[in-house]
Amino acid sequence: MSSPGPDAIPHRRELETAAEDTFKILLATDNHIGYNERDPIRGQDSINTFAEILELAVKNDVDFVLLGGDLFHENRPSRDCLYKTMALLREHTLGTKPIAFELLSDPDDGKADGFSFPAINHEDQNINVGLPIFSIHGNHDDPQGAGPEGALCALDLLSVAGLVNYMGKIDISTFKDEQDDSAGIAVRPVLLRKGKTLLGLYGVGNVKDQRMNVELTKGRVRMYMPRNKHEWFNLLVVHQNRVKHGPHMSVPEHMFEEDVNLVVWGHEHDCRIVPEPVAGKDYFITQPGSSVATSLADGEAQPKHVALLKICGKEFSLEPIPLRTVRPFVLEEVVMAEVAEEEGVDLKEQMEINKFLRGRVSALIERANEEFEQRNAAAVAAGEKPLEPMLPLVRLKVDTTGVTEMSNPVRFGMEFQGQIANPRDVLIFHRAKKSAARGAKVIVDKPELSIDDIDPDESVGERIAKVRVETLVSEYLAAQELQLLGERGLSDAIKLFVDKDDPHSISGYVAGSLKHMLKDVKTNEKPEDQDLDDDELEEALMQAREREAENYQQRLKAKKGKGKARDDDDEDDNNDAKSVDSMAVDDDDFAEPPPPKKPAARGKKAATTTAATKAKAPAKGRAKKVAPPPSDSEEAEVIEIDDDDDDIEEDEPPPKKKTSRAAVLASSSKKAPTKKAPAKKATTAKQTTLTFSQPTAARSSRAAASRAKKSLAESDYDDDDD
Repeated sequence: MSSPGPDAIPHRRELETAAEDTFKILLATDNHIGYNERDPIRGQDSINTFAEILELAVKNDVDFVLLGGDLFHENRPSRDCLYKTMALLREHTLGTKPIAFELLSDPDDGKADGFSFPAINHEDQNINVGLPIFSIHGNHDDPQGAGPEGALCALDLLSVAGLVNYMGKIDISTFKDEQDDSAGIAVRPVLLRKGKTLLGLYGVGNVKDQRMNVELTKGRVRMYMPRNKHEWFNLLVVHQNRVKHGPHMSVPEHMFEEDVNLVVWGHEHDCRIVPEPVAGKDYFITQPGSSVATSLADGEAQPKHVALLKICGKEFSLEPIPLRTVRPFVLEEVVMAEVAEEEGVDLKEQMEINKFLRGRVSALIERANEEFEQRNAAAVAAGEKPLEPMLPLVRLKVDTTGVTEMSNPVRFGMEFQGQIANPRDVLIFHRAKKSAARGAKVIVDKPELSIDDIDPDESVGERIAKVRVETLVSEYLAAQELQLLGERGLSDAIKLFVDKDDPHSISGYVAGSLKHMLKDVKTNEKPEDQDLDDDELEEALMQAREREAENYQQRLKAKKGKGKARDDDDEDDNNDAKSVDSMAVDDDDFAEPPPPKKPAARGKKAATTTAATKAKAPAKGRAKKVAPPPSDSEEAEVIEIDDDDDDIEEDEPPPKKKTSRAAVLASSSKKAPTKKAPAKKATTAKQTTLTFSQPTAARSSRAAASRAKKSLAESDYDDDDD
């Protein structure tokens, strides 16, 4: 039985006649708890709105709350953020209210390994849960790490605390052969029954869009459904890009299972709760949007809502519920060229332009305050408590085409401090493209641009906004003439630091690269009775760097080969939903998912030894695993580093304090210098500081080593981080 068409979606009163058979679910996505939490004005916005969402769930007497990812804004939420969230969950979800539905799937599916409590909290006899919450992870709070328990996230903490039912944690298996049934993404449901209504919850936490595209295209997203799947209402929750941001940077709407009835789409912040049909498919898509504005964009200016979903049999209805605690946000755009024609503003007079803009901002503030008062008055009339007035968010987008000079936007916004919540970014300037007419359709699939490819008439901020971060980092590193580190590896480490807030990615890559290069230089060094002159030292350094760069590329290709072996296969796997025959429940003809497969720990150790280092004995000390970020089509690679000073052989004396790359390499050659310049009495150095500079083909001499030796002879440098 297919899902109903738009005209067949029942009204609210029709579903209420069969309350004992009707699931009532509160839908919310992208809560971003902890966003901008250090801001004195906006810091509590996200947690206040989340509290309102839980209150709405209790008020509407829903069976459970379904969250679509990005519960937290940070991958590692602060203690204050976790404390408040857990307190709210305990306050609103624990209680003696009876659960009105029955769990048909295995309550231990996905439970913590080595512990006895179930994965579904209301099935735990030691906890009284009155309001269950089911949630997937998003791209902001996705699992990270490679410890003994595998990758973990904040939702894992809430799950083992018995506050949230974490679902959709995907184990993307590595591909072995085309007949491997364990390859791809396996989605196992939570099966529920209320009266005569059968509900299957399928959650898919955020997966890299490129990878999800491959898995969907190759038919390797396998949803384990009951044998009588056509009798079930199948609800899928995803957290992916819906709007195209480039090739394979989004997930097509039409590529999910035919037997899905409704898709709850997270990640997109625009509020689009009204069910939208998908061309050629029988299912619908609802997009609740975010509950807090994390950017001052057009989509965030729409009124924020959560959705009350009711499911009876194979029919459903959606009711938007407005959120009152959301800070008012108004946005407007002005084109100064049109203003000059209509109102006679002189575009050469900065004072006259500022006067006009101040008037526009004041009008927006007045409009935002009026909207809040009307919303508050309507809520009070409905029996709600009045809210305290909030400073609004105001954004004025100014097209400065034809304007010779504009004032500082930060200084301009300070005039409205105390009237708006964002005085520092109330204005944003941009210019219309000369080659494109106004109102032209935006082309999304653009080639990767360099910052020099952008129109030089545009401001620096506008040019940077059109260039990908990876491109900026690569261009910057290429211009720095790095002499020891490779641009590709360092760029990957910086990307991991930015995207996943990993504080050890850069230091780990640097330490690992230097360790391998030092071993390489030791292996290829000259006999002890020969000294290295400046040119030979420089040449050895360049060769070691080139070999390390080649080894890094080979390691990436090896990882890419493992991840893409399946992608190059022309034969597509069968995408039919698999029936699970070993999961009969009670005397009814339901099917449960198979026992959970233990998730493989992320970040498995990858071999990084070169041909030179394989001949040497393994270094002493503990090893650390650092995962540099993946490129667009490659998976992350793990680099093994040694954080102990045991790479030097035991019979070597401890190296003296040195401050340059020449000194570091000289310390590994086990030779005394021919001349030893007098030096001042040295203090104890804790760590060697390296200065990096890459020679280019255009350089006529190699004087870096000479300058380094000369500086060592003249002064002694204490590089302790004071």
